[in-house]
Amino acid sequence: MGAPEEAKRRAEELRRAIAYHDYRYYVLAAPEISDAEYDELVRELRSLEEKYPELVTPDSPTQRVGPPPDAAFAPVRHRARMFSLDNAFSREELEEWERRLGRFLEERLGPGDRQVAYAAELKVDGVAVALTYEGGRLVKAATRGDGVVGEDITANVKTLRGVPLRLLDPLPPEVVEVRGEVYMPVASFEALNREIGEKGQPLFANPRNAAAGSLRQKDPRVTAGRDLRLIVHGVGYVEGRTFSRHLEALEWAAEAGLPTSPHNRLCADLEEVWEYCREWQERKEVLPYEVDGVVVKVDSLELQEALGYTAKAPRWAVAYKFPAEERVTRVLDIRVNVGRTGAVTPFAVLEPVRVGGATVSLATLHNEDEIRRKDIRIGDWVVVRRAGEVIPEVVAPIPSRRTGEEREFQMPSHCPSCGAEIVRPPGEKVARCTGASCPSQLLERIFHFASRGAMDIEHLGYQTISALIEKGVLKDVADIYSIRPEDLLGIQGFKDKAIKNLLSAIEASKNRPLARLLTALGIRHVGGGVAEILAAHYRSLDRLAEASEEELAAIPGIGPTIASSVASFFRNPKNREVVEKLKRAGVRTEEVEEGEAPVGPLAGRTFVITGTLASMSRAEAWERIKALGGKVSESVSSRTDYLVVGEGPGSKLEKARKLGVRTIGEEEFLRLLRGEAV
Repeated sequence: MGAPEEAKRRAEELRRAIAYHDYRYYVLAAPEISDAEYDELVRELRSLEEKYPELVTPDSPTQRVGPPPDAAFAPVRHRARMFSLDNAFSREELEEWERRLGRFLEERLGPGDRQVAYAAELKVDGVAVALTYEGGRLVKAATRGDGVVGEDITANVKTLRGVPLRLLDPLPPEVVEVRGEVYMPVASFEALNREIGEKGQPLFANPRNAAAGSLRQKDPRVTAGRDLRLIVHGVGYVEGRTFSRHLEALEWAAEAGLPTSPHNRLCADLEEVWEYCREWQERKEVLPYEVDGVVVKVDSLELQEALGYTAKAPRWAVAYKFPAEERVTRVLDIRVNVGRTGAVTPFAVLEPVRVGGATVSLATLHNEDEIRRKDIRIGDWVVVRRAGEVIPEVVAPIPSRRTGEEREFQMPSHCPSCGAEIVRPPGEKVARCTGASCPSQLLERIFHFASRGAMDIEHLGYQTISALIEKGVLKDVADIYSIRPEDLLGIQGFKDKAIKNLLSAIEASKNRPLARLLTALGIRHVGGGVAEILAAHYRSLDRLAEASEEELAAIPGIGPTIASSVASFFRNPKNREVVEKLKRAGVRTEEVEEGEAPVGPLAGRTFVITGTLASMSRAEAWERIKALGGKVSESVSSRTDYLVVGEGPGSKLEKARKLGVRTIGEEEFLRLLRGEAV
């Protein structure tokens, strides 16, 4: 027997009431009922749904935390591309952006005196997401990804109380995809770090990283336990509703129950935009979340359409970035870090200080010459700078605060890790440890070997590697493939499931392509692109190991410096021994036969990339080209079919023009990847 009509009506009333009070509490911060009264509404609804299971709907407040999805983070194609933004760092750059708008509008629409109004919004430092509603119900939430395809995070986004599962609009659009930022308030971030720190777990670097990590939990219950919020900043796609202005669309979003910023402002001209930027640059500390700038958009959607897009970004929007945040703190010590190639890099140990959204206690000093040039001493009060993801650095000392007790830094003569001599070759800025079995170099080498761009061994991080080195389990990278379950017992975080996951990841890595193995070996000057060239040319690690320096240098895209480095690596008996151990462990050291090579729409075409791509890293671009049957190269030649030109192209662009090689922008490149003609 089905649920009676009275129960159906009451369940619907309760769902609407709870959604309304969620909106009052989480979006407007103006609750109308007490927590106890709210809890009573939820209990009544849950009781009805338990009694009549057919009353449960996907948008019921009781369904915010469901089971993990069958395919966590499955790919989701956005209905409209999510572009990144161009940046401006000064008023002059904002004015230049406006002049470009004027010139482009004149070209597109003809001469005319146009008064362009702007929408100014705070640039929340969070994770970009897209939420799709159909008939007013939330059906999909996805990360930005490469702007074309993101990852499905619907189950996790549903746990955010401020996100309506059903829009309050009684006549919602047929389909609407809204864009926004998921963020974690600063106070919640600090509380979370205290909590996980007490458990001995790694801390998050900043609120944005905490939000990203929380959104990518496979168990939505973990996400539900984190204080994540959403701010909607745009409508990317809509069916069944039209808007004429950007801020009009945001006003609709707010009325529909979506959280929007109360600080959005319509500016009549760039002067008002600049006042808004200056105001919030000074006031940003009063906000409960972190912002790193102001997003400026042309408010008219008709003008936005006329302006269109470049390969990277909309012409009608720009992000004004606040100046790099600087703080003053004290240098407690100057120490050195030994990298995987033996490079010895000095760094400053600081009195902890919050800079650019993160607590900083270490900062790079680059090299010995830089320390001398800036005259940075142990005990100095210094200016420290950090902006976004840039590694914190010491900008300059404050000599007026010196007491005379400060000490000059002296590069150690011997490695603090292995005791071997540290030498600085004539003409080079970098000093190097000469220890062949240096533990610090070993740690960095193994971490590089297991990293995502190399063998991609998930769960094998710094702490685990360090513990295995201390136990004597890892003496070189090949020892990874000899790790036994008992070797992991006693290491923090490793119990039955974690042990199984790591060993499975190690086993899976044995079948990585040859180019990934070459990258993983850490041969100096051999990055992903060079590794691709060498793998394609020799197709076998054994054949590459026997190649002479002269033979290597003759390969297009290699040259004498790389050739010398590769030949030297394989002449070293210890390196040859590691290669043999990898082969005995079952690691793939040969490329697939030509007949087995992947085929696809890019088959037979060779690509070179210059500059920075907005939608993906260079390594990701290479992977996508190869997956579609294409080839990649580091250097332009007459055999190059396409030079993909990103932001800040180098000399490859000039060479391509001289050789008559076709050049394409990022937008054309993305169309090729989607199988479209260009």
